[in-house]
Amino acid sequence: MEDRLYHGPALADFYDLENGWDRSEDFTFCQALAADADSVLDLGCGTGELAVALSGDRMVVGVDPAPAMLEIARAKPGAARVDFIEGDARTLRLGRRFALVLLTGHAFQVFLTRADRRAALATIAAHLAPGGRFIFDSREPACREWEEWGPEESRRRLEHPRFGAVQAWNDAAFDADTGIVTYETHYEIEQTGQRLSAASRIAFPAKEELETLIADAGLRVERWYGDWQGKAWTPGARELIPLGTLA
Repeated sequence: MEDRLYHGPALADFYDLENGWDRSEDFTFCQALAADADSVLDLGCGTGELAVALSGDRMVVGVDPAPAMLEIARAKPGAARVDFIEGDARTLRLGRRFALVLLTGHAFQVFLTRADRRAALATIAAHLAPGGRFIFDSREPACREWEEWGPEESRRRLEHPRFGAVQAWNDAAFDADTGIVTYETHYEIEQTGQRLSAASRIAFPAKEELETLIADAGLRVERWYGDWQGKAWTPGARELIPLGTLA
């Protein structure tokens, strides 16, 4: 099943409103990581906020499978400095290599099977220059974060620039047989009562699996982080964030 959460234009409008990437810890961390990189590949770039911020004196390519997200990205100030490409991180082959390859915003979790994750890591390896580095993030399954994503816990009120006040909430269901969480997002426009909803499916691979797949892809982890503040991973950390290079 393909992740359709932000593929539609109406839902894509909410992406930046909800995520606030310019204020997020992963945004700040990746900006610092890219300081010495002369080229960056941003896989799963979404609406391009990070890719545009990293552009300037370096080559930046942003890749995303959702046309609606890329349409927003290409309309942003400074977007002309970025080469935005519609593509799937499992099959992408640009014939170029980069000093830094990013896959943030938990985008790695949309790869639902071991084969999907293996393919995405092969893409990272295929585009990483000698001496280059990669980083991505995935939630620690032992923390069972999806249990915090119910309607009551997640309900919020947003001010949308076109729709006005919007009630928003999430819901999630865990399938113990597959380890996959179905994550639903709902937006209800107060003025009209119109509801926009979509479902996304995400996986929670364990650190042991990621370690094996990373090594199989010809990559090597330099350090595991447990959050985007730079704290080293320890048992109980909510994030699995490998920073590494080619083996």
